Amino acid sequence: MNTQTPKKYMNPYLAGFILGLALLAAFYLTGRGLGASGAIKSTVTAVVKTVAPEHAEKSHFFTKYFQGDKSPLNSWLVFEIIGVVFGGFLSGAISGRLKLRIEHSPKITAKKRLIFAALGGVIVGMGAALGRGCASGAALSGMAVLSTAGFISFIAIFGTAFLFAYFFRKLWI
Repeated sequence: MNTQTPKKYMNPYLAGFILGLALLAAFYLTGRGLGASGAIKSTVTAVVKTVAPEHAEKSHFFTKYFQGDKSPLNSWLVFEIIGVVFGGFLSGAISGRLKLRIEHSPKITAKKRLIFAALGGVIVGMGAALGRGCASGAALSGMAVLSTAGFISFIAIFGTAFLFAYFFRKLWI
């Protein structure tokens, strides 16, 4: 049993500064910003090609990902997400928070928390597909290059979250 007391979370201003440095490094080293939805799309495409190769070869959407012998998994975004997952586990291990548990408000059950988390994930995923990018790609990377769309995405994401937080706060507080 781990008797180690979990460390406090990182200062959010320091974390934001480090995220900015990571974004700058991503632009410098790869010529692209940060994002996540492209990695999911590449992974789904590779799975479809494996499970139903005839469908993948006939689909206009999927054929864009299979030019030559190149695998859609050989993408900067896929490796970025692998690094995010590894970094999350490493951070959890270092801070003493690497435990399997469901954090939720005392006002709701763990099952209800998981249902709403999954529902939120589906809605965010649909939004990323409709918006042609996730929050990190559209807002963070877009704003870093002073894209008008990046600023509009940021306002839409956080404005909507602020408006809906009132109705859903009882699920977390």
